[in-house]
Amino acid sequence: MSVYGGHFGASLGVVELSVALHYVFNTPDDQLVWDVGHQAYGHKILTGRRDDFHSNRTYGGLSGFPKRKESIYDAFGVGHSSTSISSALGMAVASALEKNFERQHIAIIGDGAMTAGLAFEGMNHAGATDSNLLIILNDNCMAIDPNVGALKEYLTDITTSQTYNKFKDEVWNLLGKMSNFGKSAQEIVSKVETAMKTAILRQSNLFESLGLRYFGPIDGNDVGHLTEVLKDLKNIPGPKLLHCLTVKGKGYGPAEKDQTKWHAPGVFDKITGEIKKKVYDTPQAPKYQDVFGHTIVELAKQNPKIVGITPAMPSGSSLNIMMEAIPERAFDVGIAEQHAVTFSAGMATRGDVVYCNIYSTFMQRAYDQVVHDVCIQELPVVFCLDRAGLVGADGPTHHGVYDIAFMRCIPNMVVASPMNEQELRNMMYTAQLESFQSGRNAFTIRYPRGNGVMPEWKTPFEEIQIGKGRKVREGSDLAILSFGPLGNFALKACDELEQQGIHAGLFDMRFAKPLDEAMLHEIFSSYDRVITLEDGCLQGGFGTAVLEFMIDNGYTSQVKRLGIPDTIVEHGEPAELYHECGLDAEGILNTSIAFMQHRSRAVLH
Repeated sequence: MSVYGGHFGASLGVVELSVALHYVFNTPDDQLVWDVGHQAYGHKILTGRRDDFHSNRTYGGLSGFPKRKESIYDAFGVGHSSTSISSALGMAVASALEKNFERQHIAIIGDGAMTAGLAFEGMNHAGATDSNLLIILNDNCMAIDPNVGALKEYLTDITTSQTYNKFKDEVWNLLGKMSNFGKSAQEIVSKVETAMKTAILRQSNLFESLGLRYFGPIDGNDVGHLTEVLKDLKNIPGPKLLHCLTVKGKGYGPAEKDQTKWHAPGVFDKITGEIKKKVYDTPQAPKYQDVFGHTIVELAKQNPKIVGITPAMPSGSSLNIMMEAIPERAFDVGIAEQHAVTFSAGMATRGDVVYCNIYSTFMQRAYDQVVHDVCIQELPVVFCLDRAGLVGADGPTHHGVYDIAFMRCIPNMVVASPMNEQELRNMMYTAQLESFQSGRNAFTIRYPRGNGVMPEWKTPFEEIQIGKGRKVREGSDLAILSFGPLGNFALKACDELEQQGIHAGLFDMRFAKPLDEAMLHEIFSSYDRVITLEDGCLQGGFGTAVLEFMIDNGYTSQVKRLGIPDTIVEHGEPAELYHECGLDAEGILNTSIAFMQHRSRAVLH
C-alpha cells in the first residue's frame, strides 16, 4: 500500500473481522458481501490473491473492489455503497429455494453505507422473512469523511449507553444457551431480550423494530471474541444484525489519528508515516474539484441565495471549503444521492440557488429524482458532476461515462462541460445569474477527476451564453468538435497534424444540450470531414447529438465519433485508460490521419 496507494484505512479497520469471518464460515460456499468494497483488501489477501496483491488497482492488475470475475470468493461486485443487504438477501432466498438451509449469507456494511435508502429497503424486506441472513454493521463513525445525520447519533446512543452495555453480555449468554431449550423457551427469551433493549435504551431498537435480531455492540477489533460470537450466531436462525465497533486505520498510528486523510492517502513512507507528494519547480494547475470548491465560496459571498449540497463527499468534492467558510449554507446529507437531489429540489422551490455536487457515477443512483423532482417541475438546480469521464484506479464502478447520454435526453436540462478551469468558473457563475435562475432549466456541469491545465486559473467571471461554443483553432481539412477537457488533447493533436500538412479546425462546443446550431451550420457547410470527441459513452452522447443535427438538417459530411466504446473499461491510470480508448493526443492524431487517408482513397476510387 505504501508503494502503490489505494484505500488504506477502511481495510485496516476490518483485518480482525476478515480473519474471523473466514475462520468461522465455509467460504466460498458461505457468501460474504462487502459494503463498500474498499474494506475487502484483507479478504483478498486471505483468498488466494496475496502474491498478486502488489498489482491492486494497477492497469491489468487486481481490482480495488471485490469482483465476481476475479475470484469465487467475491460473491458480489461492490463499488457503490449500500448494496450488500439487498444482494445477500437475494442470495439467501435463492438458497432457500434450492432447499439449502445450511449456507450462510453475510453482509458486512459500514455505518456510512447504512445511511443510504437502499440499505433500509433491504432491511425492511429481510425483517419480514425467515432468511438465513447475517448483517454485520461495521461501525467506525466514518465513511470517507465523518458520518452525519440521525443514524450516527442513534448508533452513538447505543454504543455509549452504560446501562445497556452492562446487561448485554448477560443477554448474550442467555441467547447462547437457546439451543438447550424448546421452541417456546426460545420465544420467551426473544421477548425478554427485546423488552430489555427497549427499556434500557432511550428509544426502541431501530433494527429490532424492522424484524432483525440485534446483537452487540461488540469490539470488532478483538479477533478472539469475534470468532466466538460468530460461531454462536451461526446457530441462531432468521435475519439478524451484529453491531461491531471498529477503528478505521486500526494498527497504524497516523491512519488512526487522521482517518479522512488516510482513507486513500496515495504513496507514503510506512516507517515515518509521511505521505509523499510530488514537488514541482513551476506552479501547477489545480484539481477541478478545488476550482469548484473555491469558486462556490467566491460566488456565495456575492450571492446570499447560493447553497451547496453533497452526499457524503465533502472532501472528495471540495465542498468542505464552503463548509468551513459558510457552514450554515453547505450541507452533507450522508450517502443518500436520491435524497440529495430531492432535497435540492425542495430548496430550489423557495428561491435558493442550489449547487448539488455529486460524482457522475453516483448520480446514476438518483436519476428518477432528477427527472421527477427537478426537471418535470422546471427547477433550476445546478448539478456539478465531479469525476466525469474515466477516473482511473477505482475502475468501472466509478467511471463517470454515462451522464452525457442520460442527462441530455431529459427536457428542461442544460448539459455542459468545460475545457478548462476558466470555463468551469464561468459556467458556475452563469448558472447563478437571475437570467438563468428565472428560466425553466436545470444545469448539469460535468468535469473530470484530477488536475486542470491552467496554473493561473482564478480569472474574472464572465457570463457564458447558454448553448454557445467557441472556435479554438481555424482549419480547412478537418473539423474536430470537442466536448469538455479532452479538447486539450485535441489541441495537441492539431499541432501535430499541422506539421503533417493537415489543417484541422478545433471547436470547443461546451454544450451537448442545447447545441450551438449556428456553429454547427458553419462547420457542416465548410467541412466534409468531422470528428466528435467526448469522455462519455458513444451511445446517445455528444457525438450522437451532432449526428442527429446533421441528419435533421440534410448535411452529408463524413463523421467519426470518438468516445468511450460500448464495453466496460477496467481500472488503471487515467492516461493509460484514455490511451486504450484512443482518446489521448496520440489516439486523436492517429484517428485523424486515418480518417483523412480513408476519405482520400474513397474519393480517388
